[in-house]
Amino acid sequence: MADPILIIGAGIGGLSAAIHLAAAGKRVLILEQNTAVGGKMSEWTAQGFRWDTGPSVITMRHVFEELFSAAGKRLEDYLTLLPVEPLTRYFFPDGTLLDFTRDLPALLRQIEQIDARDVEGFLNYLSYVARLHRITGPVFIYDEPPRPGSLLRVHPRDMLHVDAWRSMDRAIRSFVHSPQLRQLLGRFATYVGASPYRAPATLNVIAHVELNGGVWYPQGGIYAIARAMERLALELGVEIRTGTWIDQILVKDNRAAGVVLADGRTISGEAVIANVDVATVYEHLLPRTAQTEKRLRKLSRIEPSCSGFILMLGVEGQHPQLAHHNIFFSRDYPGEFRDIFERQRPPDDPTIYVAITSKADPDHAPAGHENWFVLVNAPACTPDFDWREAQQSYREVVLDRLREYGLDIRRSIRVERILTPADLETMTGARRGALYGSSSNNPLAAFLRPHNQDPLIRNLYYAGGTTHPGGGVPMVTLSGKLAARLILKKV
Repeated sequence: MADPILIIGAGIGGLSAAIHLAAAGKRVLILEQNTAVGGKMSEWTAQGFRWDTGPSVITMRHVFEELFSAAGKRLEDYLTLLPVEPLTRYFFPDGTLLDFTRDLPALLRQIEQIDARDVEGFLNYLSYVARLHRITGPVFIYDEPPRPGSLLRVHPRDMLHVDAWRSMDRAIRSFVHSPQLRQLLGRFATYVGASPYRAPATLNVIAHVELNGGVWYPQGGIYAIARAMERLALELGVEIRTGTWIDQILVKDNRAAGVVLADGRTISGEAVIANVDVATVYEHLLPRTAQTEKRLRKLSRIEPSCSGFILMLGVEGQHPQLAHHNIFFSRDYPGEFRDIFERQRPPDDPTIYVAITSKADPDHAPAGHENWFVLVNAPACTPDFDWREAQQSYREVVLDRLREYGLDIRRSIRVERILTPADLETMTGARRGALYGSSSNNPLAAFLRPHNQDPLIRNLYYAGGTTHPGGGVPMVTLSGKLAARLILKKV
């Protein structure tokens, strides 16, 4: 029997790659160190409450439909994706409240109340991001990793519209006037862990997939996606071994030939896909050579994306003023991102995201209670900041800000768990706790992101948020597809 294709890690990227490879007739073995699949996508339960501990916003439904279709299956038979309405409820320090809804006339009426000029500007912005998606999607999202020559595939008349040389914020300011709408649209930079004041305007394309494509919630919780992909992979004959630690990738004649387990056993493989942070692979899983050391130094110099500070709160009481997804904006948005990326410290005045899945799945909290997933963008870990000492004091900062928005919940908290960037690094293997791998605060970020095929070791490939096309559940799903496609061309 031929050696299997080995996949290190059963995160979403690894599961996606396994499904595509198995659907093409390949034998696949996934080796996962944790006791369950999912990677950063996980869940936690306590005292009748349930939380998703990783991703919380799902867009790009078509990516998941195409994944199941590639295996000859229907997404609907494995997973129910419910449209979220409103997409998000936004709260501003001046008391403004804005529901971003799928109902465009209703949304425009709200925008008109804030600044009538922004009705026209927002419609022009929607057209702008749709054009960005049309131009950049085939080259930078859905196809193999871009190279400088990839730009030749962009029609000359579209080149100027790629908009890579001004910031997201500058582009947004050219469309809308109100500080509220500018802050809201700038928030889409955080979907890839970037700053709207430094990320290239091209990344406004992120707004297209949500504002023009919608937000979806998997019935049962975000982790239902991992369960559905695991079920499909198993039906296709993929073998998944959990609780299996990898000590090293076996390299022979400059070719990935298998893995060495922590207990010393060796498993041979036709090829290896690492669904692991690329820098972590070079630091811990590959033999040390002059070439790998040089590449590790290069990878280590890349600015990481932001991380996150998370509170999972079981809250007594109902809060009808809140939606499924809620954002409470800071008073100084530029200062918040300077704290994260320049000062590398948690913001004193953070923007706070609160997701409450019990709004859609009442059994995620006991009757009369809600499950709050509270997320604040935070810097990636540095030696100069100790989260063990700071986590309780920063918890107080977050709860104080919620109280300023009229949500004084301290006495209503019945269950609580804190996850810091340091915890996320330990739990998920994300280098420095960065949620999205490398930062996108660079016009050339798409070209700097590690390729899905290793440049030094033959038959070694990558899937996950640190490789092309980037972070976020749909993008990671696409990374697995692209890694599988590259393998199928070779083996």
